[in-house]
Formats: sequence, structure tokens, C-alpha cells
Amino acid sequence: MGLANIRLERKQVASLGRRILNSVLFVLLGFAFSGIFIAALGFNPFTVYAKMISYSFLNLRGIRGSIMAGLPLMLCGLSVSAAFKMNLNNIGAEGQYAVGALMGGAFALYGPALPLPLRMAVMFLLCALGGALWAMIAAVLKAYWNVNETIITLMLNYIALLLMDYLCYGPWMAKRQTTPISEKIPQELYLPYLGNSGINAGIVIAVVLAVLLYLFFQYTTVGFQVQVNKYSLRSAQYAGINVRRNILIILGLSGAIAGLAGFVQITGVVHRVQAQLPGGSGYTGIVIAYLSQFHPLAVILVSILLGGLNNSCSAVQIMGVPSQIAAMIQGCIMIFVIAGEFFNRYRLVLKKPDTTAAGQAEAVESKGGVGL
Repeated sequence: MGLANIRLERKQVASLGRRILNSVLFVLLGFAFSGIFIAALGFNPFTVYAKMISYSFLNLRGIRGSIMAGLPLMLCGLSVSAAFKMNLNNIGAEGQYAVGALMGGAFALYGPALPLPLRMAVMFLLCALGGALWAMIAAVLKAYWNVNETIITLMLNYIALLLMDYLCYGPWMAKRQTTPISEKIPQELYLPYLGNSGINAGIVIAVVLAVLLYLFFQYTTVGFQVQVNKYSLRSAQYAGINVRRNILIILGLSGAIAGLAGFVQITGVVHRVQAQLPGGSGYTGIVIAYLSQFHPLAVILVSILLGGLNNSCSAVQIMGVPSQIAAMIQGCIMIFVIAGEFFNRYRLVLKKPDTTAAGQAEAVESKGGVGL
């Protein structure tokens, strides 16, 4: 008796609700898998998770810290999500964030004295421009020579971060400092806080960008064309859509949003340029984009959740848990969410072999043999 055949079968496009439910399920599996390693270290996973949740989300101080930690993640997540709307893998949000911070920081530290509103606007635009220009390197190569954008954007990260290290360890390093940081930017360029909340106006920038991205992809001509590009490149070309132009627009937009993460971090949190400023936010943005199913508004919520995860490291360290636990959990979640995305698109089909004489003859013929 022959063995059953197992094959992959492509599903129809899953509904948004099904994809969200699938993501939640695989996130829980990621936490369960992480719990195995936490238990192996000699800690109770339930106790560790309870401590992380209570520290980050069950009091006002923790919620404020989670939102502040999530601000650069929101912009990096929006950046990756925007690119994926056209099936473009922007793995370079980390480098685009860095270049945006460098261009905006250079203006804040060494730029001309301008009226305050104009100075803030110029810094904002320079951060966006820096990220966009860095992304355009990959965009041009992809649009004109079909060079893989995943590899190019990834490699550009290292160049940008090394440039940031050089400046912060060298010409920009603050006097009487032993750490690679610049002088503080002028205090008038600090982002204001929203009342007494302890949360700066960066959250307004992130939310407004998320809404604008949603409207852009839902209600504009270019947004519609991008959706067509994503699902069928041949159909887009047949319809006369300028695919090359759209690649340049979307990757440029994606890079600009990542560059604004530098603006929010410099003006709202650290108030200076420092080595390794992105701190992995660009890579975490990939996790956020997949978890949110590339929906701009969902990115905001998921970023706060992962910001809280990062923020809770100090709490579990008191228990003796290594601080790298947050990175491990993020990695596990990423692996499981990608697996979940696979099962959104495909399903395993078990096909029993045809034991009839006609079926066996057909199987032999399909393999190039001769039936008996």
C-alpha cells in the first residue's frame, strides 16, 4: 500500500480578521517557546511574564515608558510596512534612521540661526530627506536593474552605522566626554511634552503619519497602483502602470519615514547624536510590520507593546533574569510570526494514492516510465 502524498496548496487571500487571529496565535506560541528557555535558566516563565506586564502596562509610569520606548519603533514599523505594500523588502530602516539622525543632527548642532519654527521645520525635513536618500540607493538599483533590494538595504545599514560611529567617536564627540556622543542640541529644538503626561509630541507625529499612510494606500491613485503591483506585476505592466516610478516613490517614502525616527529620538529623547543611536529599532520594525499585518494603524499599538517588552528588561533583571531576554523573545516572536504568515498563504494537503490500476498507470507515466 503506497504512502500518502503531502503537498502545499496556495490558499485564497485570507481575510484581515483571520490574519490578525493567526498572528495572535503564533505570538502566543512564540512566548510559549521562549518560556522553555526561561525555565531552562531556572526561572518560572509565568512569574517573569507577569512581572514584565505589571511593570510596563499596569501603571501610568510603565505605560508612559512603553509609549516613549515605542516611538522610534512606530516610525520604523511604518517604514517597513509602507515598502511591503508593494512587495518591497526594506530591511534598511536601521540605516535610514541613522542617516536621518545625522543630517538632522548636523543642522541642529552646526546649522545657521533661523527663526525657531523654521529651524524645527528644516530639521524635520532634513531627517526625512536623509532617510529617503539612503533608501533611494536601493530604489534606483531595484527600479532600473532589478537588483535585490533586501540585500542592498541590509548592507547599507552597516555603512550608515559605521559613519555614525566615526562622527560620534571623532569630529562630533562632545568635549570632556569619554562616551561617543555629541554636544546637546539647543534646548529650543526639544519636542514639547503633551501636558503633564510625560509623553512628547513625537506620538502625534507617528499617529498622523499612520493615518496619512492609511489614506494614501486606500484612496489615492498611486496607492491603488501599488496594490496592483503587489498582487500582479504583469497586470500592472499590462495596465500601463509605471512600476519603475512607483518603486522609487514607495522606497523613498519608506526611507523618509525611517529617517523621521531620528528626528523624534534626537529632539524628544536623547537630545544629541550618539553612536549606535538606532539600537536595533530598524530590525524590530520588521517584527512590528509583520505582527500588524502591514496595517499602518495597527503598527502604533504593536510598537507600544514591543516598547513595553524592551522597557521591562530592567524589571526582570532584578529577579536575576538576563537583560537579553527581551531580544530573545522578540526573535522567537519573529520566527513564529513568519511561520504564521506562511500558513496564511499555504496549507498542507494530504492526498491518498490512487490504488486503482488506472491510477497506478497514470502515476508511472507521469514519472516517465512505462505502465505494465
